[in-house]
Amino acid sequence: MRWRSPHLAGALLAVAVAVPARSDEAQWRAVADALGKAGMETPDGVYRIGLPRTDLKVTLDGVELKPTLALGSWIAFRQADDSTMVMGDLVLTADEVNPVMKKLVDGGIEITALHNHLLRAAPATFYMHVRGYGDPVKLAAALHNALALSGTPLTAPSGVPSPLELDTAWIDRTLGAAGKANGGVYQVNVKRAGPISDAGMAVPDAMGTAEVINFQSTGTGKAAIAGDFVLTADEVNPVLRILRDHGIEVTALHNHMLDDKPRLFFMHFWANDDLKKLVAGVKAALDRIAVEKQ
Repeated sequence: MRWRSPHLAGALLAVAVAVPARSDEAQWRAVADALGKAGMETPDGVYRIGLPRTDLKVTLDGVELKPTLALGSWIAFRQADDSTMVMGDLVLTADEVNPVMKKLVDGGIEITALHNHLLRAAPATFYMHVRGYGDPVKLAAALHNALALSGTPLTAPSGVPSPLELDTAWIDRTLGAAGKANGGVYQVNVKRAGPISDAGMAVPDAMGTAEVINFQSTGTGKAAIAGDFVLTADEVNPVLRILRDHGIEVTALHNHMLDDKPRLFFMHFWANDDLKKLVAGVKAALDRIAVEKQ
């Protein structure tokens, strides 16, 4: 079942948000087999697979980006009632965009956005946001076939992650949220307040609706930061001004979804500067956004 009517979507939103997603370990194993890589199920019933572009060497303003800073493709599945929705964000090079897009469309996967997240990166990377409904194994197979036309690795990263060299406890205290280390990057996700849906189905933060702030140490008390703030229309320009006032560059502003309620805008940012200065700027921005208190 695929909900398309805006009236029906509104009527079912409360149900979609209130009813817990059902987990099925056998189903998720089948999804992992079809995709070619396993993921993890989150407490809110989202099966999420991380696909960092470890095959790429991307530099920005003299910083070699760790894949988990700004090159992390991901795919997330959520089952609700008799329908499964998949959403994802695929990191692609310029020559991969059209072959991957064609294969996705042929496989019944929708493209909901295509854009940059970074400026001046070499090589340039593009971000293709996708959405699909139906049988989760068939969706996973379609995504596998498309990803096979890119260099996206479907194996676990090898090697030992480099040390963070960041005062993560201080970052947590200042931002009021607990982050996690991932591939030499410290990742902080902050959940927005209130329910979010797309085409009438609930979209938890594990499906790309959290405020995302990633930190990569660049030495001598400095860090590169990248991520995106998920904003309502009235939050966009106040947050933009706050970031710029703190020396944080706004690199993109766009949609990721098509039928989201409330209507959301995604503001991507980048800076490489003193860590304390950047955390102060991020904290000031978060204070202007309707986020859940943690």
